[in-house]
Amino acid sequence: MNKMNYQKELEKLLQKLEQGQGVGKEAPALFLHSCCAPCSSYVLEYLCGRFRITVFYYNPNISESAEYVRRVAEQKRLIEAYNREGRGYPISVIEGDYDPQLFFQTAQGLEDCPEGGERCFRCFDLRLRETAHRAREGGYDYFGTTLTISPLKNAEKLNQIGTALSEEYGISWLPSDFKKRNGYKRSVELSEEYGLYRQDYCGCAFSKAERERNKREDDYLE
Repeated sequence: MNKMNYQKELEKLLQKLEQGQGVGKEAPALFLHSCCAPCSSYVLEYLCGRFRITVFYYNPNISESAEYVRRVAEQKRLIEAYNREGRGYPISVIEGDYDPQLFFQTAQGLEDCPEGGERCFRCFDLRLRETAHRAREGGYDYFGTTLTISPLKNAEKLNQIGTALSEEYGISWLPSDFKKRNGYKRSVELSEEYGLYRQDYCGCAFSKAERERNKREDDYLE
């Protein structure tokens, strides 16, 4: 069975929205979960002329509070810069509750699961479920996530979770695979342009431990 091309699905949707957008008609409202400023950089550049975007920064998976504070500050700094430059529709930002215990409860029993496995899928569901809930409560037209821009994240799984939550909460999911069409490459360029802090792990304690273990192994091999 062929995998769905979610980037093509997004492009079809954008074309349909553009065709139906008459004079004086408001752009649709998108409630966009963001994992970090670097990942959102290209996504916001790509979508801010097509949607009225509210960025939802909700990442209880970030285990260390200092790391969380640093990342959310970078997110807000990037959005302020984009709004000053007038890149598209003004971008709003909402910061969700920061409660790492929610993530640890979600990951219980999967502490030794390799990065990219079931623990990550549960984390995706945790964050996207809150995004869908807030989007419905706020009367948005769509909800989505920047997570699909990462080559390390399973875009198919993210879209499957998003689609299921769309049906559960009654709000349209924005399909995506933002890494395609050189999206990830562009995010690296924008990160350099804006001097963004680019972390080298997803944020959770388990990811950090795996990163440090791999570094030790690399150092040993050298």
